[in-house]
Amino acid sequence: MARARPVEATSEDELTGTTQDAETRDFLRQHPPYDRMRGEHVDFLVAHLRPIRFADGEAVTDPAAGPAEWFYILQTGLIVGEDQGEDERIDGNAWELVPGECFPIGALVNARPVRNIQRAVGEVVCLAMPRAAFDELRGLSAGFNEFCSHRLSGLLEQVKRQVQAEAARDLGEDSSLNVSLAQKSLRAPMTAAPETPVIEVLQRMSTAKIGSMVIVDPEDRPIGIFTLKDLMNRVALPGVSQDVPIRQVMTPDPISVPRSAFAFEAAMEMAQAGIQHLVVVEDERLVGVISERDLFSMQRVGLVNLSKSLTAASTIEELAARAGGIHLLVAQMIAQGVKVGQVTQIITLLNDQIVERVIGIVLEDIGGAPDISFSWLAFGSEGRQEQTLKTDQDNGIIFDASAGADPEAARAVLMPIAERINLALAQCGFPLCTGGIMAMNADCCLSAEEWRARFGRWIDHGTPEHLLKASIFFDFRTIRGPQEPARDLRDWLMERTAANSRFRKQMAANALQNTPPLGFFRDFRLSGKGEDSHTLDLKLNGVAPFIDAARILALANRVPATNTVERLTEVARAGALDAGDVAAWTDAYDYIRLLRMRTNDEQAAAGSALTNRIDPAKLNDLDRKILKEAFREARRLQSKLALDYQL
Repeated sequence: MARARPVEATSEDELTGTTQDAETRDFLRQHPPYDRMRGEHVDFLVAHLRPIRFADGEAVTDPAAGPAEWFYILQTGLIVGEDQGEDERIDGNAWELVPGECFPIGALVNARPVRNIQRAVGEVVCLAMPRAAFDELRGLSAGFNEFCSHRLSGLLEQVKRQVQAEAARDLGEDSSLNVSLAQKSLRAPMTAAPETPVIEVLQRMSTAKIGSMVIVDPEDRPIGIFTLKDLMNRVALPGVSQDVPIRQVMTPDPISVPRSAFAFEAAMEMAQAGIQHLVVVEDERLVGVISERDLFSMQRVGLVNLSKSLTAASTIEELAARAGGIHLLVAQMIAQGVKVGQVTQIITLLNDQIVERVIGIVLEDIGGAPDISFSWLAFGSEGRQEQTLKTDQDNGIIFDASAGADPEAARAVLMPIAERINLALAQCGFPLCTGGIMAMNADCCLSAEEWRARFGRWIDHGTPEHLLKASIFFDFRTIRGPQEPARDLRDWLMERTAANSRFRKQMAANALQNTPPLGFFRDFRLSGKGEDSHTLDLKLNGVAPFIDAARILALANRVPATNTVERLTEVARAGALDAGDVAAWTDAYDYIRLLRMRTNDEQAAAGSALTNRIDPAKLNDLDRKILKEAFREARRLQSKLALDYQL
């Protein structure tokens, strides 16, 4: 059992007094969060720390010792944490703590025992502080308290600032999309009452040199907007008198966002609606107008302009040429500090628009849509709205075979169209799926009844192949076409899998075979071969454990969401997960996604092939530290899954 009270280290050459304090202070200043804490708070920490020596194999912490009473900072040596109840010789069931790392923060903050034995490897010296002083320091230092409460979030904030600084050197300064509209300067709105004559509105617009006017009621609530497009389509072309009240020709119910909304949300609204202005409201009253130019005034590529250029492309060649702007836009988003989840949503939005436009162009080329009602489905990362710069095609079709229609006859019509769409998407930068998960293949072009039968076979039999396919196909959503067929299929799938614990246990067992790449006596377990022998796979071993666990938890709790973060969040709301655990897991997941995106962006800028592999030896100390922490969180999430299914 771990000591109830640490015993101070002693040796003939041990430093004492002022010299030791100076050495300790210099050591602390090399590591977060002490490198950003105020001097007097670091002095408090130094005054309450004492060096404790542990022998090789000795337990530093032990769940059997009761609630944690000591805060440790590893000064020299190596500590290995072991998962309880598992064979510690199994690769991946242990992880390392290296100098500068502190523990057991979660146990101290929550006044509980530690969950793992942490054992010295060789001779180890830790700096130890009693819990009372730990609690006092949290009260004194907001930075230390934030680190303890949201440890991974604090580290992520540091790396975000680092990434922003590096990206800004290449792209120039830019306004951030990761702030609320309340923090941005909004243009004062020009307004008119609904009974104002059109001619008066036009005169005021001309004088002010603006292209739109917001129409408000007596309470300053926006009820419409009048633009130059309205002037052409609703006044000039129909020959409407300019003396009529503006309410007769305005666009009613303008799209609005609250002042509390983030600039990112405003940009997404503009892109999705294909507009360049939004009205901003507070308590339903108009407070301003924001334009795409306000959001992207210094960008080389604007989200709304890029979106509009994609949807306006008339040929596949034009579309392919314009799609290249997505890479530059992503670099700009990173420079602005946009959250990785938001960046992937933007990538997905633009990729969806490319898919929709490809389908539109193909249907125009063949003379129109067939008589068969069908929906284009996305699977995998696009189905989860988590696409990165490196993505291939995972898609299919669900069609209507009701009223005795022959599915084979429908496939004969739809598959040649799907093939043209798949080939056009490849031309636009989405490689063909090597596994054949594409709508042009017969087993991905099915009626609703056939999809249910196929999914039902996988759930009933659960072979390794079925489990692999389920991990891709079960993350589906509609890109184009009626939404109801996929929604009905989702409802059926939720009921079928929630009632089949055997299948979910098989999925969990399969997911647990893919462990985070934490080595037993080294920082990372490398998995590459040949020229890649010094690398690890951020997709397979990094994000996949989070994605797989979230999918299984969502199926077990009838959560229809397909996005990984949304799944975890909704399962927590259902009471099946701890909200604090979910926050840590989503932070870890987002960091690995950010690192993957940064890697792809650097590869694209260098003209290299995009890959999910990284060499951890080339990462800076902060990235290595956070990556290890993120992998530990993945391991913890997998432990939750193993406990749920007794694996």
